[in-house]
Amino acid sequence: MSTSAFRTAFGACPLVAILRGITPEEAEPAAAALIDAGFRILEVPLNSPEPLRSIERIARAHPQAMVGAGTVLRASEVQDVQSAGGQLIVAPNFSEAVVRASLDRGMACLPGVATPTEAFAALDAGATGLKLFPGEMVTPPVVKAIRAVLPKDALLLPVGGISTSNMAAYRAAGADGFGIGSALYTPGVTIDELARRARGFVDAWSGTIRA
Repeated sequence: MSTSAFRTAFGACPLVAILRGITPEEAEPAAAALIDAGFRILEVPLNSPEPLRSIERIARAHPQAMVGAGTVLRASEVQDVQSAGGQLIVAPNFSEAVVRASLDRGMACLPGVATPTEAFAALDAGATGLKLFPGEMVTPPVVKAIRAVLPKDALLLPVGGISTSNMAAYRAAGADGFGIGSALYTPGVTIDELARRARGFVDAWSGTIRA
């Protein structure tokens, strides 16, 4: 269910907002600003303050968007995320147990990979897409090389060091979308500034598409 929902949300805007460090009190207004800018997929890493409460608040207030958890390291955490209203599981690494726990619960899953070996293993396990991480290491030439050997329908999302200035190079190399962290959200950022940053990323993506 959530895999098809992820594809729909991803088709509307293939950018994942990573809200590391957000608090439950900030979650709803931050999500509103991101959704107004065009984002449809929001991730609250589990090493944020009270992440499940933030996920619950976003899911309840903004059902038109897909919200989930990042930094999910154990299969036992998947149920907690779903119970909070999350539909997406994101990890910095590939754990077959986490992917399978996500699929068993009908949730989309983006495990972290950095090599073709990890990428094929994650796809074989049923991953919805691949988080290419860290982006500083998985540069556009590396993305191009990985893209050349993977199935054409495999979704590749570089994460780490993504900015409005390097998105075009990654897109040209074969990236399908991006996860955007500290260049978009940092703890304490004002809603106006978050909205400005969000619009900048959406505009940069649209410009890349037009190019």
